Amino acid sequence: MTALRPERESEASYGEQQPYESYEPYVPPADDETVALRLSDLSERIGAPTSEATSPSGASSATGATGSPTGGRAARRKAAKRRGGRHGAGARPSTEPAEDGDSPDGSAAPLSRVEARRRAKARKPSPAVLASRAIGEVFITTGVLMLLFVTYQLWWTNVRAHAQAGKEASNLQEEWESGKRAPGEFEPGQGFALLHIPKLDVVVPIAEGVSNKKVLDRGMVGHYSEGALKTAMPSAKTGNFGLAGHRNTHGEPFRYINRLAKGDEIVVETQDDYYVYKMTSSLPVTSPSNTSVLNPVPPQSGFKEPGRYITLTTCTPEFTSKYRLIVWGKMVEERPRSKGKPDALVN
Repeated sequence: MTALRPERESEASYGEQQPYESYEPYVPPADDETVALRLSDLSERIGAPTSEATSPSGASSATGATGSPTGGRAARRKAAKRRGGRHGAGARPSTEPAEDGDSPDGSAAPLSRVEARRRAKARKPSPAVLASRAIGEVFITTGVLMLLFVTYQLWWTNVRAHAQAGKEASNLQEEWESGKRAPGEFEPGQGFALLHIPKLDVVVPIAEGVSNKKVLDRGMVGHYSEGALKTAMPSAKTGNFGLAGHRNTHGEPFRYINRLAKGDEIVVETQDDYYVYKMTSSLPVTSPSNTSVLNPVPPQSGFKEPGRYITLTTCTPEFTSKYRLIVWGKMVEERPRSKGKPDALVN
């Protein structure tokens, strides 16, 4: 009642009588949003957790009947962060469809049996792909093998044959100097002389026979000395001294005999003598079965009467054995080793 007394006194002072009414104290309406913002701001400033204001009914003033935040914007943002993580990424449901085999939350989901079979079939290469891979591997393997074979034929056989021929020549000369070897008949594959072709810088042992394995493939030159192809030795008073050698691979001693010209020297060195021949003619191409080139007087050589001749035979064209190349020469000097080397080997 004391709170109303000043108003009645004031009204009486104005001379107006008002009927007596009871008044409730004026309480301004609460601004929930404003109060919530202030409470939130205050708690964030002082670093203390926000206390929930309780209403006279005991319910939280920051939440409604449904439990959702009814406070200000900052409170709602903070509540959303608590529900969805630090950045709120999980609060918003994804509307994009998940990929195959993945659950909407990004974790791997188990595949169905049909889907697993479909994926396995898709990963498995088709028969055409497998066939193309197999064919490609066959081609690559074949190419590598061919390259190795060519390397072996054109390079390694020469390296090995030169080593074998050089060793045979050294042994032969040592035996001549020591007198351990006596002139006479020789066994197949046995070296007995050295062939010199100064123009081609060729020095190669001459062995008995024309066997590939025993003679020619070892880098030596072979003497036709067997059966119907037997030819004379250089020491014979008349006859044709026939020799065979590789033109390519295995030392290739006769590779460039096609470059010999009329008058070029060909020297045969034995234990006791030097036999010097001069090139007279050649037959560029002939059949491998043309054995008449080894006759005592070869019909296509230009020789008209028996004499002391030499015949060089090899394959042609290069890197094939389809035909034969023939070179003939005539002896012009027989010189004992005791008199020294002939001019053809000195100059």
